[in-house]
Amino acid sequence: MQHMTNSMIGGVLNNNVWYVDFGASNHMTSHREWFRDRKDLKTLGFVETGDDTTHPMTQIGKVPLSMQDGQTKYLKDVFHVPTITKKLVSAGQMVEQDLHVTFNPNGCFVEDMKNQDKLIVKGERNGRMFTLDVNMPKANSMLFTHGKGAGDIGIWHKWVGHVNLQCLKLMEKQNLVGGIPKFGTEKVMSEVCGACQLGKQVRHPFLAQTTHVSSKPLEMIHLDVWTTKTQSIGRCKYYMSFIDDHTRKVWVYFMKHKGEVFQHFLNFKAMVQKEKGVSIKCLRSDGRGEYFSNEFSEYLKEHGIQRKYSCSYSP
Repeated sequence: MQHMTNSMIGGVLNNNVWYVDFGASNHMTSHREWFRDRKDLKTLGFVETGDDTTHPMTQIGKVPLSMQDGQTKYLKDVFHVPTITKKLVSAGQMVEQDLHVTFNPNGCFVEDMKNQDKLIVKGERNGRMFTLDVNMPKANSMLFTHGKGAGDIGIWHKWVGHVNLQCLKLMEKQNLVGGIPKFGTEKVMSEVCGACQLGKQVRHPFLAQTTHVSSKPLEMIHLDVWTTKTQSIGRCKYYMSFIDDHTRKVWVYFMKHKGEVFQHFLNFKAMVQKEKGVSIKCLRSDGRGEYFSNEFSEYLKEHGIQRKYSCSYSP
């Protein structure tokens, strides 16, 4: 449970400044669009304010702030609290982050203890309240909704609907999008867009009518091994199918082990060649190991049976 108090200046709430709060255990703001490197909290928590109301914390990240010297510093470990009305800077959290915080009648002073007590930011004193003299960077606030730089072409590619690099440079040249930065001379993006790979790749449709490669029976036999979830009464958990490419006739053999593949092929070959009066000319299967024993391969070579391969799980 977090504790804090509402901040007021002259009895009037000010929504445009960051308040240094002694009662707040964490930095927090309701402005989600300001965050960078934002991530969801593993355990949701709540903020309790001085009027005994509670507000949910949803995310944590860092917020860029523009200092008096023009540099941009990041306020780390800031909670996103959507329903809170103030932007609060926790004095205790600044001390934990090796910052030296001093308060006197002239205002509030934050110094970096790791950098020879260099002054980072000066705050103003308004009655009994202290506010930090900082601003949001001038760049469009939407540039801070993700964890990469404002000029990252990959981020802009996603923001404007996954358009290609040429379109992005055209938008920049003709100033078609407000706040778009100047991109470099790169000809490709630094990272391959996974969403574009999945959404824009094309594949020729499968034919509505099957075209047979063979013109006669046993010119090509399709061979495959399947696994069943439930064993048969004879304790078989695999079965092997032979399909004649020309007639589409199917033969099925049940197996207890995949090592039985070669013996079932011999039985099938003897039976079907006797039945049809012709020899098997080509055997087609995927590239799995049960078809590649030395014994199997040598047998096919000796009997002049051609071997072809297909991709697994393809028609």
